[in-house]
Amino acid sequence: MKQDPEFFGEAELDLVYIAKKLREALPLEEAFTAQGIDYAIELDTYTGGLIFRTERTGVFFYVLPEKTEAAKEIIRGLRLKPYEIV
Repeated sequence: MKQDPEFFGEAELDLVYIAKKLREALPLEEAFTAQGIDYAIELDTYTGGLIFRTERTGVFFYVLPEKTEAAKEIIRGLRLKPYEIV
């Protein structure tokens, strides 16, 4: 279920997905809510493009560390690629 950042208190959250388009974000929000995953979202910028690198805006999804693997399975179930630290 979508929560305000204050809900998580001082807990460190893990970034699990960056939705580049609204059509990616909405089904993911629905799936997290249906599966009882508490999450926070934040609009932020990321760098995209292969030849011409540009700064773009996306929806960043965060969950508690103990929910990271469950959240990534949900993401994969939607045929999306979870965020991985490179």
